[in-house]
Amino acid sequence: MGHSMTSVLLVALGGALGGMGRVAISNCMAHLLGKSFPWGTLTVNASGALMAGWLLGNLSISSHQPLWLFGAVGLLGGYTTVSSFSLQTLALWQNGHALRAAFNIAATLLLGLGMAIVGWLMAGGHL
Repeated sequence: MGHSMTSVLLVALGGALGGMGRVAISNCMAHLLGKSFPWGTLTVNASGALMAGWLLGNLSISSHQPLWLFGAVGLLGGYTTVSSFSLQTLALWQNGHALRAAFNIAATLLLGLGMAIVGWLMAGGHL
């Protein structure tokens, strides 16, 4: 099997596992906190940012390319979701919940960046 086929399979496997994890976490959060706000999407995006920061701090992308492809590109790419965030924010806005929509935008951006920084720092990175 060629290098490019191995890369595709690593991304595909990671993406499948990440997507299943996203559905499980989103369903769990909806069960725990209700569906009036997209807590599940916020949770997966924030925890995915934490893991991405940690991976970036621990891996040299070129020297650990298979692990990077599986973990960051595949697993975290399938786990996190900008499309669900966008659609859920739009739905909040359209349903007259402008404040919730604004909170979702601010929380996603600030929490995502903050968690990526925490992950980076956990891996021994310096700001």
